[in-house]
Amino acid sequence: MDGQYWERAKETMDPKARRAGILRDIREQLDYVYRELPFYREYYDQHGFHPSMVQTLEDFTRKVPVITKDVLRREQEEHPPFGRYLGFPQEEGLHIHGSSGTTGRPTFYLFSRDDIAYTRKVMAQALYTAGVRPSDVVQISTDLGMFMGGWGALWGAEEIGATCFTPGAGNAERHVRTMYQVGATVLITTPTFALRLLDQAKALDLDPAASPLRLGIFIGEPGAGIPGTKAALENGWGIAALDCATTSEMTPWATNVECQERRGVHVLEDDVYTEIVAKDDVHAPMAEGESGAIVYTHLRRKGQPMLRFWSGDESRMVYDACACGRTYPRLPDGVYGRVDDMLILRGVNVYPSAVQRALLEVEGLGSEHRIVLERKGAMDEATIRVEYDPRLGGGAPSAADLEALQARTGQHLRAVTGIRFGLELLPPSSLERFDVKARRVIDNRGKL
Repeated sequence: MDGQYWERAKETMDPKARRAGILRDIREQLDYVYRELPFYREYYDQHGFHPSMVQTLEDFTRKVPVITKDVLRREQEEHPPFGRYLGFPQEEGLHIHGSSGTTGRPTFYLFSRDDIAYTRKVMAQALYTAGVRPSDVVQISTDLGMFMGGWGALWGAEEIGATCFTPGAGNAERHVRTMYQVGATVLITTPTFALRLLDQAKALDLDPAASPLRLGIFIGEPGAGIPGTKAALENGWGIAALDCATTSEMTPWATNVECQERRGVHVLEDDVYTEIVAKDDVHAPMAEGESGAIVYTHLRRKGQPMLRFWSGDESRMVYDACACGRTYPRLPDGVYGRVDDMLILRGVNVYPSAVQRALLEVEGLGSEHRIVLERKGAMDEATIRVEYDPRLGGGAPSAADLEALQARTGQHLRAVTGIRFGLELLPPSSLERFDVKARRVIDNRGKL
């Protein structure tokens, strides 16, 4: 590290030279997984693919089949506990992690000593890009359980040389008090929990803008890339709020990370190659700036490597230069939704993140809301329940204040989303708060 870059030559490399190296690494990975990992050899044979078919990056997108969480889950159910793509003897494993699924069975990841050493270096580059320095005190407000988010952040911050602490799961009051007591300068958590901590600081009569924090790095869910959420975090805490994430399967997961220029996340594609493809055709690349689904590939990880992993996330990619000097491509809007989270209401497509963005742009609303979906006759109806700001009307809003706020909110929602939502304004603190990721869509359409 030289004060500006963790590894200057790597981060400022000519993009053409970098992509030549990426192609070389991809071909080596394909040969490795086909030769050494029975899962991939069988999967590729079933799909009529052989590594020799890839001579260009375009070949890689157009010819290599994707893998999904469901594919991995079935593989681990049939070949427990880690599947036939482990890549090293099980006794060499050092850490077991996992992600939960809809079936309730986690997808397990086993990390070797080499995997962890590699992850530490990439995570360090990512966090250094975001602005973490050896002089920082880093508060990691995530659950250090099976979830990889906190562990990756811890490893990377330690590699930089920062002082780290992990207050543990839940208990927002403990997180806030410890932040002030030890002088945390960097907060790493989900946007949802950061907003929860903001409310908690106010409840403790602490001034969030006067906290020791200077920087927030937000992981685990869309939010820090949404203008309204970013503004709420920055104005509330008096910090720079930066987006950082891919997905647990792709650990080192911080290869999408925002720099201090805050023009979207840099894609560290020389460690995790990232493609934007059509949502309905995994072999059709999207043009620069066009929205599509994100597909990820490990270029160097040998333990449980993911090659063309379908993340289910949606974004767009651009290649123009960043003022920071890094030559990586960027996702200018971060990861702004999941392909399978899109709601279709009366023929109109809308993402929950778009609703959140619209609500945060309305002065007088609080930060918490729910989208409630119900079926009435043959029609789907959506009602938004949202809290109003505790400062509205000087803390005691009149009926006229609430009526005007409801009208403004309804008009803005329709302008942004194209949908006329039902709307219920609720007093502050009416809705449940979440300790990690938010669950703001309540779908009652299939319930009696």
